[in-house]
Order: sequence, then structure tokens, then C-alpha cells
Amino acid sequence: MGKGRLEAFSDGVIAILITIMVLELKVPHGTDFAALRPLIPIFLSYVLSFIYLGIYWNNHHHLLQAARQVNGQTLWANLHLLFWLSLIPFVTSWMGENFAPVPVACYGTVLFLNAIAYFILTRVLIAHHGQDSTLAIAVGRDSKGKLSLGFYALAILFAFINPLIACAIYILVAVMWLIPDRRIEKKLTS
Repeated sequence: MGKGRLEAFSDGVIAILITIMVLELKVPHGTDFAALRPLIPIFLSYVLSFIYLGIYWNNHHHLLQAARQVNGQTLWANLHLLFWLSLIPFVTSWMGENFAPVPVACYGTVLFLNAIAYFILTRVLIAHHGQDSTLAIAVGRDSKGKLSLGFYALAILFAFINPLIACAIYILVAVMWLIPDRRIEKKLTS
């Protein structure tokens, strides 16, 4: 089956998630810059999560550009990814409002589960297209994806020791992925 509806639905869900997150930014009651101070952790959480959703949107786009078509397994694997992405606004808000070990660890857990869901989607697409497909060759061993999972697990543990270190690790992983995954782009243009 064609992949157009899957792409459009996924784009719509991600756009809604970003909208939900921005609605969590409440207008301060004061009229000076001091009134913004309590919003700093909430805003920083929003920025990080916006970047993460942007990374997933961008890489999801590249992934589906390499796919010729999708099947029922792909639809379910994609829905699985969207489920975990849909929890990002909740954990973003919780971490922004309560910068403490459990909310920071939960944020990392959701990021970890998003990464697993994306890995599953990738594997389902590769299984559908074959190990010799452009997609399989482009993804290769997916070292960056596996490294990300390790960093998330480490950050979840660090959240209980020092939440700032955990957030630094979340930022590190985001920086690793800020540049779109060029493996697929290179394979599609060659």
C-alpha cells in the first residue's frame, strides 16, 4: 500500500504534539522580566522537547522517503512510535514544573522508549523491503541509534543522582541527531 497517508497522519500528530506543548507555556501575571523567571525551566524543557520532536519528524521523513510502500506491520510500528511521541508533552510539562529526579527520569524513559519504537519501525520497514534494499543499506548497523539508547539508559540512572547531568545527556543526544541522518539521503541520491 502507499505511504502517503502514513506520512500525512504522522506529520499531523507531530504538529499537534508541538501545539499541545506550546499551550503549556502560561502567560505570567507580572509585567516585568522578573515575572518570566519562574517560566525558565518550563521554557527550557519545551525547547528541548521541540528539538526532539523536530528530530523525529525529520528522520521519520527521511526514513519514509527510502521506503517504497508500507504494510500493516509498518502501520502498527508507526502507531507505536506515535504513542511514545504523544507522551512527550506530558513529561515535558512535568519536568518543567518539577525539576526533580523522578520527572527527569520519566522524561528520559519516554525518550528511551521513543528510540526503541523508532528502531522497531526501521526494522519493520527493512524486513518489508529486504536486507538488500536501499533502506537497509542506508541504515546499516545504526550505531548512532544504539549509542542513543545507551545514553538514555545512563541518563535515567543519573536522574536519581543529579538531574542536571541527566539533562546534559539528553541535550548531548539531541545534538548528535540535530544534523539529519544523511545515510538515507546519500543512498537516495546515488
